[in-house]
Amino acid sequence: MKIDYPDGATPLAPAEMEGLKLPHITTKTELDRWEQDNIAEADAVVFARKQKEVLTEPFIRRLHNMIFGNVWRWAGQYRKSDKNIGVKWWQVQEELLKLCGDAATWIEHKSWPEDEIAARFHHRLVFIHPFANGNGRHARMMADLLLVNNLNRPRFTWGSGSITDPGECRRKYIAALQQADRGDCSLLLEFVRS
Repeated sequence: MKIDYPDGATPLAPAEMEGLKLPHITTKTELDRWEQDNIAEADAVVFARKQKEVLTEPFIRRLHNMIFGNVWRWAGQYRKSDKNIGVKWWQVQEELLKLCGDAATWIEHKSWPEDEIAARFHHRLVFIHPFANGNGRHARMMADLLLVNNLNRPRFTWGSGSITDPGECRRKYIAALQQADRGDCSLLLEFVRS
């Protein structure tokens, strides 16, 4: 299967493509549909009741597996190669542990308003890029879980459009993340509630 990746997406390595559990999938459209169905199922489960350990490294892996486990064999497992973005593959677990500790401190000390804590958490999780693929979708759900479970806030609207499809909403999202990479979260904060 040949995949045309939208701007800002992380291409899968050939060995990662071999992790596809569904050999009948031959197009990106079919793959997207199966992944979206899996995401909807995970969303229904994790938002049905309060999650107690959102800010833990095992929960981060478990959620990725819930989101993509019906489609990919490597779901919930850290990537084993460097990508076009992200920390070095061997730094992923350490960086996630730091992020979870930092986010708990931000919440405890009210370092920023609740939305900003969740947006910064999301940005840093995307920046770490722990998995072979699905990092943005996973990080958005993680930020929403942090808002609902730890910050008593409603979920983000994420630009009120499709971030996974090429288009204006995705372009704004990528631009906001790139600006946050340079230390300015203002566009991201605007985008998450637009």
